[in-house]
Amino acid sequence: MDFLIPDDLKDLKNMIRSFVRKELMPLEEEVERSGKIPEETLQKMRELGFFGLTIPVEYGGSGIGAFGYCLAAEELGWAHAAFKTICGVNNGIGSKPIVLDGTEEQKRKYLPKIASGEYITAFALSEPGAGSDAANISTTAVRKGDKYIINGRKHFITNGPLAHLVTVMAVTNKDRRARGGITAFLVEKGTPGFSVGQIHKTMGSHGVYHSELIFDHCEVPAENVIGQEGMGFITAMKTLDDGRLTLAASCVGTAERLVEMSAEYAKTRITFGKPIAERQAIQWMLADSATEIYAAKMMVYATAIRYDRGERISTEAAMAKLYASEMVNRVADRAVQIHGGMGWIQELPVERIYRDVRVTRLYEGTSEIQRIIIARSVLGLKGGLGE
Repeated sequence: MDFLIPDDLKDLKNMIRSFVRKELMPLEEEVERSGKIPEETLQKMRELGFFGLTIPVEYGGSGIGAFGYCLAAEELGWAHAAFKTICGVNNGIGSKPIVLDGTEEQKRKYLPKIASGEYITAFALSEPGAGSDAANISTTAVRKGDKYIINGRKHFITNGPLAHLVTVMAVTNKDRRARGGITAFLVEKGTPGFSVGQIHKTMGSHGVYHSELIFDHCEVPAENVIGQEGMGFITAMKTLDDGRLTLAASCVGTAERLVEMSAEYAKTRITFGKPIAERQAIQWMLADSATEIYAAKMMVYATAIRYDRGERISTEAAMAKLYASEMVNRVADRAVQIHGGMGWIQELPVERIYRDVRVTRLYEGTSEIQRIIIARSVLGLKGGLGE
């Protein structure tokens, strides 16, 4: 598949691969135990431009496009969830609303800080009563003069406690909702009325912070509206298309690591006088995993290339996300099985990765939501979810 990849992107992919293996993977136990990425490592990532890979060059980023970032996300997929997530949000759902629909003033004000890693970002859509049903959010924003007053509570917000800048979706017209009644706002850390609520304890992805965000009469200037009032739902859906695609790419990388570990273990684990790699049962598990990874990779690459051409990819991104997220969970399960008891204990990374990948079937819309999106396309049904 190298014939698909331009030389500059090959160089980028190789640089990230080397950094992940030499700098990030040795820190996994420390990050898992402490729940924190060392500051010196974050600084190295900033210096290498990891936080602005997708941000246009004119705003301080690398501007590598969807295909380029999928290659990067694939390599970052080998790393601990904390590393790939903090990079992924800044390059994806944390910056895409501004890149896609922000004003020129917003782009010049915020994108350079995001690209440099000075600002960590978050995307606040989900609420206690509105996760997959995104159009049913209850957070409101009422205009008063040149300001909006935001009230509501978001939850499961990735990077919530860390974020310097949050994209917040709020209802500005209860009668219209998805059809012109939801608006996207930029809210900075320290804005009066904006606070971090409960920090969620999670099954996996330790070192990735998810929390509630609380808006209590939070005043935001009208200039912080992304795009136009009432266009927030469209911005959110376009952002999620991008996020689903790059999440799929990350799943590919994680699955590749699991297969590599499983194959190496199978060659050295001896039972009944020979390596388990010689057992057909083990070979079939590895064959199934490798085949599914290849299929997911082709879906990701093809969709990314179409996205870079300016084509609409909502259905294809849903397909890639659905298949890749379920694929990596199957691969993780097989990896545990191949490792046997060693796959169940924390001495090897297989156990941690098994826990970490479970959320991929929930992030960026559950598997069930992806199936609904795909089915609506197949059936030719007009309108999006919640409309």
